[in-house]
Amino acid sequence: MQPLIDHARAHGQRPEDFSRLAEGQSPQVLFITCSDSRVVPALITGARPGELFELRTAGNIVPPYASEHPTSEAATIEYAVEVLGVRDVVVCGHSHCGAVGALVRGDDLTAVPAVRDWLAHAAPHPGASDADDPAVAQAVQNHVLAQLLRLRSYPCVEQRLAAGLLRVHGWYYEVHTGAVREHRAATDSFEAL
Repeated sequence: MQPLIDHARAHGQRPEDFSRLAEGQSPQVLFITCSDSRVVPALITGARPGELFELRTAGNIVPPYASEHPTSEAATIEYAVEVLGVRDVVVCGHSHCGAVGALVRGDDLTAVPAVRDWLAHAAPHPGASDADDPAVAQAVQNHVLAQLLRLRSYPCVEQRLAAGLLRVHGWYYEVHTGAVREHRAATDSFEAL
């Protein structure tokens, strides 16, 4: 913890580097990814403060939209699209994902009921073709596509897509290599950026 504290202390030593941030934010991208500590959107994209609006959830899950029971995830998506006017949304899954791995393997999650209930939002099942692969690459990629479909069902996203004001992207990040792949509709495959 001490190295993190030391960095936090030094971080604000040049306030002139941050003064423009007080004027507000205007990110162009909503980046939805996993809470996994190995996935750092700003490092992956090279984004500076104010350039990415982030939504991090266990397993980069986009829960079903339900206006009668709003979630923080739905509020974040709606705010990014309607208020901030982001032009792009990235759903980024990653190799070695514990959430997707637990689903693929059918892990017993009774000891962590909140995790178990949250992962129920991941449906449809991401597939078990690579259950023995610690990277669970195919399952994670299937999961990203399922979350993109779910995202497209949000009214604000659906409307902006129809108007040509928004694009959505599915990414797969390899934590063990740093490589990023994007889903290409033309080939229905994840290919290098």
